[in-house]
Amino acid sequence: MNKNTFYVTTPIYYPSGKLHIGHTYTTVAADAIARFKRFTGYDVRFLTGTDEHGQKIQKTAEAQGLAPQEYLDGMVEDIKRLWNRMEISYDDFIRTTEERHKTAVQKIFEKLYAKGDIYKSEYEGWYCTPCESFWTQTQLLEGNKCPDCGREAQLAKEEAYFFRLSDYKDRLIEHFNSNPKFCYPEARKNEMLSNFLNENLEDLCVSRTTFDWGIKVPFDSKHVVYVWLDALCNYITALGFMSDDDSEYQKYWPANVQLVGKEIVRFHSIIWPAILMALDVPLPKQVFGHGWILFGDDKMSKSKGNIVYPEPLIERYGIDALKYFLLREFTFGKDGSYTNRNFLNRLNSDLANDLGNLVSRTVTMIEKYSDSAIPSPKVKGGVHDELASEAIRAYSEFEGQMDELQFSEGLESIWKLIRRTNKYIDETMPWALAKDEGKKDELDTVLYNLAEAIRIVGVLISPLMHVTSKKIFEQLGISAQQELLTWESVQSFGKLTPGTCVSKGEILFPRLDVDSEIAALEEIFAPKEQKAEQKPLEHKEEITIDDFGKLELRVGEIMDAQKHPKADKLLVLQIKLGSEKRQVVSGISKYYKPEELIGKHVVVVCNLKPVKLRGVDSQGMILAAVSDDETKLVLPAVEGIESGCEVS
Repeated sequence: MNKNTFYVTTPIYYPSGKLHIGHTYTTVAADAIARFKRFTGYDVRFLTGTDEHGQKIQKTAEAQGLAPQEYLDGMVEDIKRLWNRMEISYDDFIRTTEERHKTAVQKIFEKLYAKGDIYKSEYEGWYCTPCESFWTQTQLLEGNKCPDCGREAQLAKEEAYFFRLSDYKDRLIEHFNSNPKFCYPEARKNEMLSNFLNENLEDLCVSRTTFDWGIKVPFDSKHVVYVWLDALCNYITALGFMSDDDSEYQKYWPANVQLVGKEIVRFHSIIWPAILMALDVPLPKQVFGHGWILFGDDKMSKSKGNIVYPEPLIERYGIDALKYFLLREFTFGKDGSYTNRNFLNRLNSDLANDLGNLVSRTVTMIEKYSDSAIPSPKVKGGVHDELASEAIRAYSEFEGQMDELQFSEGLESIWKLIRRTNKYIDETMPWALAKDEGKKDELDTVLYNLAEAIRIVGVLISPLMHVTSKKIFEQLGISAQQELLTWESVQSFGKLTPGTCVSKGEILFPRLDVDSEIAALEEIFAPKEQKAEQKPLEHKEEITIDDFGKLELRVGEIMDAQKHPKADKLLVLQIKLGSEKRQVVSGISKYYKPEELIGKHVVVVCNLKPVKLRGVDSQGMILAAVSDDETKLVLPAVEGIESGCEVS
């Protein structure tokens, strides 16, 4: 049945923090198309992974007192655990720290350099560390703010290698114009043309020297390959490009569709194809830039405390409930709004009322009116034929919409069949037919048609909601009848074998009390600091004023700060206390850089017994405020206060 190969990719995620439902959205969409293509006969390759190099990763790891690889291994373990929990059917997980990737990237860099597409020069411009992006002065917002994330960019000047991106401007424009679905949806294509390709396309900086966490330029080891050249190449290095065995590359490349969030369309539809052109490699058939999931009308942000994580939703409502909502609620390609209420209302209306109720009613009636056995259909015409026609329409429409990545419309086509089947129950009223022995043939036909319509629904939703499909097949008694569960089996109506025994199982989707569930979700997703405020403080044993009087607290000025030679989390501080100088070792390396501390006034506990911390003398302690995830020094509030003054 194999039709052809199909290669789908997600962006490789940057593991600088926990993944939220925005990342989940992309991966669920890629999983849906991968499962659908496999189901309909394609040889599918589905790639996801992590982008693990760059300055931001290095700084994040250092802030936690970890080596970058140690930090990354923990983050990747969490990501893989999430995808496994969601039963994401990826075929390969690429990490840019893997040797297969690093070796290939070095060969790519050498090839482009040998061709003259990469040259050495000096870079001077604005760099945003969180976005790993360079910007010109004219691209910045409000003077020095990154146009992508709004945070301050830093002026950078360093020796660097450049890729001749400008040389590919005309070829890129021609490709956009001759392949209207290459960069899609159309709004993304127009944005790339008007904002970048039709403007001055500058050469791209592809190496850095100010940090060393990256792939070394093979012939110039003080340079590391810039993250966007490094990261973008994962889509072909994962297939063995420039390796001893490139059979998968030969088989699956070019990619059929590369899914990315709209904020990185520029890199994937301009920089990436230019690199491929320089390598004489075919371009992907489509780069699809989907929209963001907003929280209400606002972008999700950890600082705003409005991030929604998938794990609690899966735990509370199941994998398929979350997948259905993400694929059904939003038009793929446009921004969409998440609220707890619209999530729960969608579950109640579509899953509990429409689908769950249909399956439960049907199986119950077959048990009650046909001794649990699906009867033979005996009557044709009228509403019976209308239901069959609706089922065939659903199959045809669903296939076309899935091929266009219009998941919401595809699910709507299935739900039209579900709603029509529920209406069919109301039209035929099987409970009334059961009271009249002369209506036995009509009743048998209705029960058969209901079961067959549900079978077709179960087959159609299986690439998107495979857990629910299995439960439906179990209740219909057809789990072992593989010929009834295939894509081909839904191209006609009437495949069910009469006499098959049904068995009512658990309710597929229980109806929810929306208000109480909203309260529960608000508690789950409340920011940490908000939750902390709700807990009573834990106090230590009371002391007297005499006990407090034993402490000698003085204002000290930090004159020097160095990293501890044997402990990443410790800093060694030289503190001036009036005419006196003290050395204090403090565990604040995660929160402060040494150079940030020089000149600061702090509160020092002066009469603490001296100790050695990892071999270095410490003559006191500085006061700090500590929360679950942050530590801040206690700084004297009085301006102009001299070091050595006592605090009381």
